[in-house]
Amino acid sequence: MRHKRAGLHLSRTPAHRKALFSNLVAALLTYERIRTTEAKAKEVRRLAERAITWARRLGPVLTKKPEKRTDEEKARVVHAMRMALRAVRDREAVLKLFEEIGPRYLTRHGGYTRIMKLGQRPGDAAHMSLLELIPAEGSVEKAEPKHDKGKAKPTPAEKGGKAKEEAGRPKKAAAKPAPPRGGVKKESVARSAKPSGATVRRAPRGRKGGGE
Repeated sequence: MRHKRAGLHLSRTPAHRKALFSNLVAALLTYERIRTTEAKAKEVRRLAERAITWARRLGPVLTKKPEKRTDEEKARVVHAMRMALRAVRDREAVLKLFEEIGPRYLTRHGGYTRIMKLGQRPGDAAHMSLLELIPAEGSVEKAEPKHDKGKAKPTPAEKGGKAKEEAGRPKKAAAKPAPPRGGVKKESVARSAKPSGATVRRAPRGRKGGGE
C-alpha cells in the first residue's frame, strides 16, 4: 500500500520521473507556457508553484540590486535559490525565477499557474492541457488582432496617406457604355450613313386588288 506516497508514477522509474518534472518546470519558467498531458500538468503545477513560493517569500529583497543587499539578505537569497534548484535543475530558469517571476507575484499568495484543457490528442486520445503562468495583477492581456486571410489591416497613417494620394490624382472620365452583344443592327448602321438634312422619298403604294 502506498501510504504517504503523493504523486503519480506515470510508468517511469524514480530517476526518469524526477528528470522529466525538472525539465517541464524549467520549460514553464523559461517560456511561461507549456503544452503537455493533463496528468503531467497537474504534477508539474505542484512543483512549479512551490519553486515560485521560495522566490516570493523574499519579499522586497528581490526589488533591491545585488550590490545594495546586506549579508543577511544575500544569505536568504542563496538559500532560496538552492531550495528552488532541488526541483529545477536549470540555472538560467532559476535566475529568471528570482529576477522576473518572483517580483511579479509579491502581492499574491499562491495560485500562480492555471491549466486549460485542450481536448484529446490524435493517435492515443490522451487528454492535453495548457499550463501557463497567470499575468501579474493589474496587467491586461493583449488580444491577438484578427486579420483577414493573409492581409494585414492598414494603420490610420496608411489610410490618411492613401486618401491624400486619391485626392491629388485627376478624376478619370466616365467610361463609354460597351456595345450590345451580337453586333450592331443593320438599321442603325443605315441611319448613321444618311447625310443630315436629307429626305427620303418613298414610292406610292398601290391600292388593294388593283394595278396601274
